[in-house]
This record gives sequence, structure tokens and C-alpha cells, in this order.
Amino acid sequence: MTDIQTNNIPATQDDEISLKELILKLKEWTDFLLGKWKLLLLAGILGGAIGVVYAYLQKPVYTATLTYALEDEKSGGGLSGAMGLASSLGFDLGGGSGGGAFAGSNLMELMHSRSLIEKTLLAPVDIAGKTTNLVTYYITTNELNKGWEKKPALANLSFPVTANRVGFTRVQDSVLGSIYSSIATTQLTISQKDKKVSIGTIEVKSEDEIFAKKFCESLVKEVTSFYVDTKSKKAKINVAILEKQSDSIRAELNAAITGVAVANDNTFSLNPALNVKRSPSAQRQVDVQANSAILTQLVANLEMAKVSLRKETPLVQIIDAPILPLKKEKVSKLKSLILGGFLCGFLVVIGLVGRKVLKGVMG
Repeated sequence: MTDIQTNNIPATQDDEISLKELILKLKEWTDFLLGKWKLLLLAGILGGAIGVVYAYLQKPVYTATLTYALEDEKSGGGLSGAMGLASSLGFDLGGGSGGGAFAGSNLMELMHSRSLIEKTLLAPVDIAGKTTNLVTYYITTNELNKGWEKKPALANLSFPVTANRVGFTRVQDSVLGSIYSSIATTQLTISQKDKKVSIGTIEVKSEDEIFAKKFCESLVKEVTSFYVDTKSKKAKINVAILEKQSDSIRAELNAAITGVAVANDNTFSLNPALNVKRSPSAQRQVDVQANSAILTQLVANLEMAKVSLRKETPLVQIIDAPILPLKKEKVSKLKSLILGGFLCGFLVVIGLVGRKVLKGVMG
């Protein structure tokens, strides 16, 4: 027992000595830094001044916000029931292709696609009464073309409004791709607050207020057009086929009706004993009845297909569009003053501590 107690006493004393040394060390460092208060104050003032200058030179960022609603494909109501009934009878009305890669939940991904963003940048827009495209406006306002005249590959680079995207050169593709990457990663945000609510929000941030507004509106226009055309493509094809078939059967029916009249004229006042002469009229009447039945069914199918097409068309509805003036965000001068002063002072403290430690090591 005595040995155990004896062994524990030095450990306790060592702990007390270590804690005391730690407190003394902290006091030593505190006194050392307080002795440099003038230098630290100067560093804080300098850092604060740098922060204020940075905030003053920093351009404001404008945010264009647009909210949209997606059509709920599951809420077809009585129309969906009619489509299901028609399908059970063997009629393909084109109303069952609502899902797949182009379902409403994937609309946000379409807005991030390179092809649609490039279409938005190349589409003609009216800015200050002049027709141009957003890629040209983006290059000019961000001064990306500064110094291009000194580079042979970029000296004559332009993106005309009437240019065909397929014929772009490698340099044009490279510049356009760089602009797309910058917009998609840093300036464009697409979100949906709740998956149960089919309302999405698009935010476009830019240092140019006009670009933010125009790009936000044009992107929704391009994506909506692509989305509607793709979703309703099968329904449109179905309507076109039914219209063509209906026109063809209607022409056949008209020809058959005319044939009946001609055959009746040829057999007028004919001897009743010569029934063989009446066969063309009877055949034409059969054609009339058959074509009438086919045309009636085709017309019914065509009308149902048109209803299906109308159902698929209004897929995106804009709720709130960006309105000038846009929301503006600018770096606060007060925050920049405090942050700049703190960072600069902290760096000076690190430098002083490092210098003192190095002197102690070198002896």
C-alpha cells in the first residue's frame, strides 16, 4: 500500500507543475502579443482598409428568379378514364407516353443540359431595341473579348444571330463550351422546394441585370418548347396519321357515292329482266356503306387523339417572371472592414509567434 501511494504522489506533483507551466507560458505569450499592440493595430487598420476597398470595387450581383408549375400527369380525371377505355377497345390515342426520360421530374435536368443552354445563348433577343443574341452580349459585358484582336484564332471570332450551330468552328465550340460551363456551375440554380408540389424555381445570377433577366426568360422558353414538342411528339404523329387516313377514306367515300349515281343513271329505264346490269350500282352501294362505317370510326379516333394532344401540350406554366429592378447583392463594407481587419491581424499574430518560436529553437 505504501509503495502505491508513494508512486502516485510524484504524478500528481508533475501534473500540477505542468499546469502551472502552461499558465505561465500563456501569460508570457499574452504579454508578448500585448507588447506588439501597435503593430497589431496597424495590421488591423490596414486589413480593414483593404476590405473596404475590395467591397467598393466589387460589382453587385443581380438575381433573376422565375417560378413555374408542371402539369400533373396523374390528374387526368375523366379524360384519363376515357383514354383507358379507348385503349381497352384497341384504339391507340397517344396518351400513354407521358413518362420515361421526359417526365416532369426531369425538367430541371433539361434546364442544365448543354444543348438547351447553348440554344438559349444563341437565340435572338431584343436588347435596347437591337436584335442580338445572349452569347454576344455576355462576351461584351464580361469583356471576354479583351485582347482577342492580338490572337489570330480569336481576332475575327463572332456569333452571328443567323449562324447555324452545326457549322461552328472548333474555336467557337470551345468559347461557347467555356461560357456554358461558367453559367451552369456558378450562375444557374434550379430547385424544387417540395417533391410533392410540382413548382420549381429558376435563379440566374449575373453582374449584368439585363443578362440575368433575359437569360432566365429565354431558358424557360427554350426548355418549354423542347419539352412540349418531345412529350407530344407521339400524339402529334398519331393525329397526323389519323387525319391522313380520314382524308383518304373520305375521298374513297365520295368516289363511291359518285359511282352509285353514275351506275343508277346507266340503269335508268333498264329492262327489269337484265339484273346483271344493276350489279355495279349494288357494288358501289356496298363501298359507300363500308367507307361510311370506317370513316365514322376514324373520325371518332381522330377527335379522341386531338383531345389527347391538347392534354399533353400545356406542360409548363410560368407563375412569377423576373421583373426589373432585380434583387441586388453587394458585399457589405462593414463586414469587409471587420473581416479584413481580423484576417490581417490574425496573420500578423501567426507571423510574430512563428518568429519567436524560431528564435527559441535557433537559440
